[in-house]
Amino acid sequence: MSFDGIFTHAMAQELNTAIVGARVQKIQQPYPNEIVLTMRKNRKNLPVLLSAHPQYARVQITDIPFANPDVPSKFTMTLRKYLAAASLERLVQVDNDRVLHLDFATRDELGDALSLRLVVEIMGRHSNITLVNLNNGKILDLIRHVPADQNRYRLLMPGATYVNPPAQDKQNPFTAPVPDGSVAASDLQQQFQGLAKDSATELANRLATSGSAGWHAFFAAVDQPDATITSGDSVSFTAVPYQSLAGEQQHYPTLSAMLDAFYAQKAERDRVQQQGYQLIRVLKNEIDKDKKKQVKLDQTLKASEKADDYRIKGEVLTTYLSQVTRGMTTITLPNFYADEAPLTISLSNQLSPSQNAQKYFAKYQKLRNSVAYVHEQTAKNQAELDYLEGIAAQIELANPKDIEDIRLELQDAGYLKKQKQGKKPAKRPKLAKPDHFFASDGTSIFVGKNNLQNDQLTLKTAKKTDIWLHAKDVPGSHVIIDSAAPSDKTLTEAAMLAAYFSKNRNGANVPVDYIEVKKIRKPNGAKPGFVVYEGQQTINVTPELAVVERLRHQPTM
Repeated sequence: MSFDGIFTHAMAQELNTAIVGARVQKIQQPYPNEIVLTMRKNRKNLPVLLSAHPQYARVQITDIPFANPDVPSKFTMTLRKYLAAASLERLVQVDNDRVLHLDFATRDELGDALSLRLVVEIMGRHSNITLVNLNNGKILDLIRHVPADQNRYRLLMPGATYVNPPAQDKQNPFTAPVPDGSVAASDLQQQFQGLAKDSATELANRLATSGSAGWHAFFAAVDQPDATITSGDSVSFTAVPYQSLAGEQQHYPTLSAMLDAFYAQKAERDRVQQQGYQLIRVLKNEIDKDKKKQVKLDQTLKASEKADDYRIKGEVLTTYLSQVTRGMTTITLPNFYADEAPLTISLSNQLSPSQNAQKYFAKYQKLRNSVAYVHEQTAKNQAELDYLEGIAAQIELANPKDIEDIRLELQDAGYLKKQKQGKKPAKRPKLAKPDHFFASDGTSIFVGKNNLQNDQLTLKTAKKTDIWLHAKDVPGSHVIIDSAAPSDKTLTEAAMLAAYFSKNRNGANVPVDYIEVKKIRKPNGAKPGFVVYEGQQTINVTPELAVVERLRHQPTM
């Protein structure tokens, strides 16, 4: 389901109860299209996410932590200037549209009362967040500037007068009369405001089966939400269970908690793709280059298998040199290395008989000499290919906070240019912390999400008596159990994490090695993340996302 007018209505009710009357404590813009306002009410801090993302636009209270950029954006600075310590007095939905108005009261530099409105328009690729001065109706700033040549209906730029989105000639389904009889879902979308396809289908089904009673029951239920994710042919979120959606239902205490569960992976992957675009492009180019090189090396190695053919031709020519005369282009001679038919040998008419024989010996020697070199180059190229594919797999598993670590590793390895601050190299950033999980008995388990984190975790942070785990023979995370003698269940849960955070995350019966940290060593000159060990034991597990998510939270003892 999309964040349609029906869902916006339910979310507006939830937010009204939770944050109206709250004061703004903190303002962040963790990503280009998203703002987080930390609101304080009843001695609690509530992070409110306002997203103008083209695909994931929404408004909710979130428990997902966000990193604060080192340099705030201009829009962030504008919000901090006007909304710091402002009080939220009102939050309303515009009719049944996907537009929310958050009205704040504050004071300007002179101490005079100032009324501000944060307009959140949840409209797909046209989504926006706009700060408006209600005293004069002027736009102070927007998260996305839209000049006149991109929108002829209204100018969305600082200093312009704010104009509401174009009104649709449709009725508000919460207040309009109930349609008579059965109505097609498409007709309901044409008649009523803010209905996504699934909401329109649900209303059409209820009208068909229960008439006006079904219609009224639906809107009464929306006013008492039962946040539901339905997993069937597709995964959908709704404010109430939809009878028209088939599949397994999972219920949540609030709409915001449901959106955290629904968007956590989707939004995180998108942010990783945005932040890691340059890394992904560089890796793809390098991997493609290494794959092409591997093909050429294999072809050279295959050609070297013909070396003996050249040697035999050279020796046959040398033996029967008296039968060869200058100017010949081919000659057929007895092959004393086989009982088969005579050997036909190509000759250059520009060379003497002896020179033709030497030409075949030279080809033979060149191919023989190339074999050792090609084997060496093949091994080096395959090692680099495995390394780069391992980093690509890490990006697939990365959180946004891990991207900078991977960027730093690629800079150190020479695949990316190092950033500079003026004439000096940029200050080396601190590594992000490994992910922290908890076994069922409360034992801490740490998971490195990239090679630099893996080295830091295994070689510097972990105790020598801790247990180290890694998916066998594939790129993956280093996993540390903070215990010298973990229980069998803890060992299995840690192995589940090692398998999930590896290239075999979608496999079954994934083998995972485990061993004491003191038996891990890193060879001199080895690439980041590469270690060797002996004496390990192996456990087979099948990764399960539900288990991984459960292990993120400390159990209540």
